[in-house]
Amino acid sequence: MGEIRVGTASWTDRTLLDSGWYPASADNPERRLSYYASRFPLVEVDATYYTPPAERTASSWAARTPAGFTFTIKAFSLLTGHPTRVSAIYKDLRPDTDKRNVYPKDLPAQALEDCWDRFLSALDPLVQAGKLGGILFQFPPWFTIRRDNKQFVLECAHRCAPIPALVELRNASWFDGDNADETLELLSRNEIPYVAVDMPQGHRSSVPPVLRATAPISVMRFHGHSSQWTSKDIHQKFGYHYSDAELAEWAPRLARLADDSDRTYVLLNNCYRDYAQTNATRLTELLEAEHASVALP
Repeated sequence: MGEIRVGTASWTDRTLLDSGWYPASADNPERRLSYYASRFPLVEVDATYYTPPAERTASSWAARTPAGFTFTIKAFSLLTGHPTRVSAIYKDLRPDTDKRNVYPKDLPAQALEDCWDRFLSALDPLVQAGKLGGILFQFPPWFTIRRDNKQFVLECAHRCAPIPALVELRNASWFDGDNADETLELLSRNEIPYVAVDMPQGHRSSVPPVLRATAPISVMRFHGHSSQWTSKDIHQKFGYHYSDAELAEWAPRLARLADDSDRTYVLLNNCYRDYAQTNATRLTELLEAEHASVALP
C-alpha cells in the first residue's frame, strides 16, 4: 500500500481565520502556515489559479514548512483555458485590450509561452526543497472530450515534466459510456495522474466519482455537496460539512486506491470556516482505522 497524504485546499481563507481553528499565537501568515503544517502533511494552493506566484513567495512557503511537507499548486487560469483577468497577467505580457478578461487566444503566442515559463520557474524553490507534489490542471466545464483537448492535456503534462500534472476534468463527456475507459487509458498510457472528485451531480461541471490509479500518484478532491453549487459565492458553493457516515464510506475506497499507487493525495476543498480542516482530521482517523499507510505531520 502506498502512502496517503490528507490535507485541505486552503490555509488562508478568511472564514477559516474567523472560525477560531488557528490559535491566537498564529497571528501572521508565517505562523499560520507553520501551524497548519504541524497538523497536516499536505496543502493545495488555490491562489495561484487567480494570480501566478512570485518565486519569493514559493521560497517562503518552502522555508515555513518542515521537511517532507507537500504542496500541490493550482495552475494559473490562463494556462487551463479559463477567462483570466488582464490585471492578473504579468504586466509586460498583458495584451493591449479594453477587455477585463481574456483567453489564451487573446495573447500573442510568445507571450503565452512566457507565461508558462514564468509560472513554472517561480515554483523552483518548492522543487529544490522536494516539496512540490504536482500542479493541478482543473479544466473548464466546456473542455469536452475531443482530439485537440486530449492533445492539450498531453501538452500540459509535457510542459510540467518531471513535475506531475494532476488532471481534473469537469465535463461529463469524458465519462459518458465507453469514453470513461478511453479517458483513463489515455492518462494511464502517459502516466498522468487523474484527479477523482466527490461533488454534486446533475450539473454541467459534474463528473462521477471514479477512483482509478493512472500514475504512481493518485489524487482525490472533495468538493462537498452544497445545494447551492451554482452560486457565484464560493462560500455558498463549498460550504458543506461532511458527516462521519459519509467520510466512513470513503475511507475504505481511498485505502484501495492507495493499494494501486505509490502516493495518494486527498484534499478537502469544502473551504468554509473550519469545515475542510475538521473533515480532513476525521478522515485521517478513519483511514488509520483501515490500517492505511497515512502520513502524519
